[in-house]
Amino acid sequence: MLNIGIIGFGRIGKVHARSIQTRVEDACVLRVCDPFMNPEMEAEARKLGIMECGRDTEELIQDPRLDAVLICSSTHTHAALSMEAAKAGKHIFCEKPIDPDPKRIVEVITAVKQAGVHFQVGFNRRFDHNFKALRQAVEQGRIGDPHFITVVSRDPEAPSLDYVKVSGGMLMDMTIHDFDMVRYLSGNEVTEVYAAGEALVNPRIRELGDIDSAQITLRFENGAIGCISNSRRAAYGYDQRAEVFGSKGSAATQNDTASTLILSDEQGIQSEKPLYFFLERYMQSFAEEIISFTQAIRENKPTAVGGADGLIPVLMAKAAEKSMREHRPVTIAEIKQEEGIEDVES
Repeated sequence: MLNIGIIGFGRIGKVHARSIQTRVEDACVLRVCDPFMNPEMEAEARKLGIMECGRDTEELIQDPRLDAVLICSSTHTHAALSMEAAKAGKHIFCEKPIDPDPKRIVEVITAVKQAGVHFQVGFNRRFDHNFKALRQAVEQGRIGDPHFITVVSRDPEAPSLDYVKVSGGMLMDMTIHDFDMVRYLSGNEVTEVYAAGEALVNPRIRELGDIDSAQITLRFENGAIGCISNSRRAAYGYDQRAEVFGSKGSAATQNDTASTLILSDEQGIQSEKPLYFFLERYMQSFAEEIISFTQAIRENKPTAVGGADGLIPVLMAKAAEKSMREHRPVTIAEIKQEEGIEDVES
């Protein structure tokens, strides 16, 4: 049994705690910490069988009983905590993004390599049953050479303005999942990004310097073309679909629904709305990514989503941000040069 500590017991920290305690057989959460720990959070932890709660991250990281640390705290703390945990010899699972600054991500990758510990980034959608099946179809050559990779990702409701202020921007907070997904589905790297974005859901988001709607075109090394469609609000629910179209055909995924019921009557044909949001849609994928992480530790093999997989989507987000500002396509090579980043292996 691997003993795990969780840093950050907000929404995503609680999701991981619940999935580990109920769905991961070879791991348990021994303790959690959060700088804002309160009696309500402690009560939630105890319901999951986690008896040790605190506010001191250093104390948790240095706990000799812990094999691994899950970093689920605010984004600006991810890099520093990852390097601290690596120095302490702990295996690390870090939520996305590792850091908005690519140079800081490279520092983390270097620290992890020097410490000889396992490091995995929290791109949980790779472990979703639908997207795994789509990736498998592409790998098996069932659609031939990929020509178009399309990802649709739309939230059911826009976040609060308080969240927008600290999110790092929609491209870094939300679209980063889709930047990872197009790499995962295509098995190829993006070379160029062209992005158009606007605040169409809530104009006040524009006042904060952010967007809530984006359409992004991508070019891949193998010549394929990609498209990402994002919105912070879809009136019909959480819209999560993807298609890979190729020389031999097409493979596509649809939204998960509460049931497969289709009602046909004289008024028309109706089906259920998509599952409401990521907790309903992706809960099993959170468990699957931790199962993959613990297997990598036990078998001493590379993690499924390593440090380089955490770096490249951030470079893509940087390219998209620059593309929107300057109204032109931006290459990943250009961003690497600006940031002083060389190719990095996980």
